[in-house]
Amino acid sequence: MNYKSLFLFLAVFSLFLTNNPLVAQKHKKSTEILILHTNDMHSRIDNFGKLAYLADSLRKTHKYVFLLAAGDNFTGNPIVDMFPDKGFPMIELMNMLHFDATAMGNHEFDMGQELQNKRRKQANFPFISCNIDASGAVVMQPEPYILLEAGKIKIPVLGLIQIGENGLPDSHPSRLEDIKFTDGVQKAKEFLWLKEKFGMLVCLSHLGVETDEVLAKTYPDLDLIIGGHSHTTMTKPMMVGNVMIVQAGSGLRQVGLTTLQVKKGKITDRNYELVQLANITKTDLEIQALIDKYNSNEEMNRPVGFAETAFSNQEELGCLMTDAITARMKLDFAFQNGGGIRISSLPQGNILLKDVFRLDPFGNQVVTFTMTADEIKSLICNAYNREKDLDLVPSGMTYTVIVNSEGLCTEVEMKDKAGNSLDTNKTYTVGINSYISASYKFDHTDPGTTNYNTSAQTLLDYLNEVKKVDYAGSKRVFEKK
Repeated sequence: MNYKSLFLFLAVFSLFLTNNPLVAQKHKKSTEILILHTNDMHSRIDNFGKLAYLADSLRKTHKYVFLLAAGDNFTGNPIVDMFPDKGFPMIELMNMLHFDATAMGNHEFDMGQELQNKRRKQANFPFISCNIDASGAVVMQPEPYILLEAGKIKIPVLGLIQIGENGLPDSHPSRLEDIKFTDGVQKAKEFLWLKEKFGMLVCLSHLGVETDEVLAKTYPDLDLIIGGHSHTTMTKPMMVGNVMIVQAGSGLRQVGLTTLQVKKGKITDRNYELVQLANITKTDLEIQALIDKYNSNEEMNRPVGFAETAFSNQEELGCLMTDAITARMKLDFAFQNGGGIRISSLPQGNILLKDVFRLDPFGNQVVTFTMTADEIKSLICNAYNREKDLDLVPSGMTYTVIVNSEGLCTEVEMKDKAGNSLDTNKTYTVGINSYISASYKFDHTDPGTTNYNTSAQTLLDYLNEVKKVDYAGSKRVFEKK
């Protein structure tokens, strides 16, 4: 159900709970607990005023209201990411809203370990994860779980972070030095005693919805998984046996509201609603004033180029990013991973400085390689097989991935700008960002040379040179099944 305003939302919600005789009888003598939850906010601060108004309104009408985040609070908004004290605006706002806890997400590591420590010390709430061992690292060890206390009731909430094929979360490996990560699904087994002791167990998961489903199947006694990482917008919960899985999209456009009824130390009923923050017409004025102050950054609103036509998808934006690398560094080819293209469109007109950092917020450097055609093919094929989907956007070439019946890349057809197949007896110069270089598996004899310009700065230099760009309809990547 989508509510047109907060007033209507609260009225209907309260009316349903208090005036429905069946519900009232069912929940007689039970304790009602409300959990507001976000995930993958990625530094998007514009709706914090609305979230604050919603949270405060619920706190006035309900005794036990908790506010949780399922990770990836940072990276994605240059107003926050490029703030002099990087990332601090998110902590200040989350403190003002009285968040109770956040899971550790992979992008919590983007600022580096020392800055993460600083942000966590400033937070009035814990960062939790049970499958991180930071005992030999600079970063502080997170607590594995917290207890939400509602009178005499204590609800354990267990934190989990995803790890990729390389055994690390999806952040640059250089930022994860000396930290040990274990598989979240396996590690959760060590904390099932929390269910036995407290009669209930909630997971605050940054594993992604597919892994959350595995988690639920592995441990059917879990009560609730509040998820993140996969940016999944759930208008209704996913039920795996008796385990409820919920997730509220990304970018703080929505917030999840999960209501628990607890009786005699057990969760007896659960209800989930997805609240569209766009439908809340009021805002917390103090929070809004702070948001407006942060957003009034004149430098970030400076034009750095001009889009003659709108960018309508990520491939068009990826073509711009990779063309910048080949042009500025005089290379044959360049590749950009889809996960590093952080916006999906740009309108026609001025391209602002903040648009570039929204598009490419990670601070990755450009790494150049001398590669054979077969080595380039291995890069493209292995990238496809990570997710069984097209990933790398190229410059200087087009390519077609040949996919077998199992959905895996078995061959790649590559053609240069003139439409000629790449020469297997020749070597080519190739540029990729340092995340691809460190995290992707591919054949390469050349260890690569790191250039000290970031991919974002390379794009800025390119826009300064060409002034105007037009990528409407650009299509360089294909697949054949």
